[in-house]
Amino acid sequence: MNLNQSSLQCASGVIPYGMTNDYMFRAVLQSNHKVLRGLICSLLHYSEKEIISMNIMNPIILGEAIESKEFRLDVNILLNNKTLINLEMQITNRLNWQTRSVIYMCRSYDSLTHGQEYSEAKSVVQIGLLDYTLFNEYPEFYATYKLINVKNYQKYSDNITLNVVNLSRIDLATEEDKQYHIDEWASLMKATTWEEIRMLASRDEYLNEAAETIFRLSADEQIRKRCRDREEYYEDLHNYEMAILDRDVSIASYRKAAIERESVIAEQQNMLAEHESTISEQEKLIQERDTQIQSLLSEIERLRAKS
Repeated sequence: MNLNQSSLQCASGVIPYGMTNDYMFRAVLQSNHKVLRGLICSLLHYSEKEIISMNIMNPIILGEAIESKEFRLDVNILLNNKTLINLEMQITNRLNWQTRSVIYMCRSYDSLTHGQEYSEAKSVVQIGLLDYTLFNEYPEFYATYKLINVKNYQKYSDNITLNVVNLSRIDLATEEDKQYHIDEWASLMKATTWEEIRMLASRDEYLNEAAETIFRLSADEQIRKRCRDREEYYEDLHNYEMAILDRDVSIASYRKAAIERESVIAEQQNMLAEHESTISEQEKLIQERDTQIQSLLSEIERLRAKS
């Protein structure tokens, strides 16, 4: 991308950092509430008029360095002063999303202070945007999970909800998903060129607002640096996990070879034991024959002496 271009319409080529970069994801949603409002309406099937108030509860200073590379860049939102929403971009499958998402959701729900009534508890919606399939046997583009009776599917409570958007399976979007433009939001997040961004931006005012915001933030050197830091962090994490995997594979291979060697040794020892047993039996037979021969010789000597 030519950073000197004055508008999105003139931009071409590869996007430096798209919204699958969790820092760009956070920067776009925090810096433009219209984009955040449009995404929330889409994901929760709300109309514009249903959103009375919407506040980000964990704002960060955009462009400022993040001291901890493990810093979470999820977006915590208080909607209409009654619902807590957690939005998180997760492109790396660390095989723990089910556990992590439940923990995040429970922490958010357990927000009552001393003296508050249970009725004052705010409902919680945990939304994970994952670039991989959570359950390979049940691939789905947009899934919603609630507490239900496993026999008759009666809902236990509407107070906690887990939503998962699978960015890698936009092809599985249902007609309802398309009606609320969730597939288009996912495509925008996955877009890698400005040409793709412009095509999607032309379909919806909120998508256009998001596209313009991505373009504006992409021209900010500090934002690009923070996005680059995040990519380097995930690359380091991937390399570390691969090193651990290689180590575990090496250890497993060593253990397998050791077990095989022990098996061969045990087999050889069994064969040796059987061989020694055979020799022992043969020696016993020889000894018995020697005893018989000695007895016969003694009898012959006795008979000779007697005659």
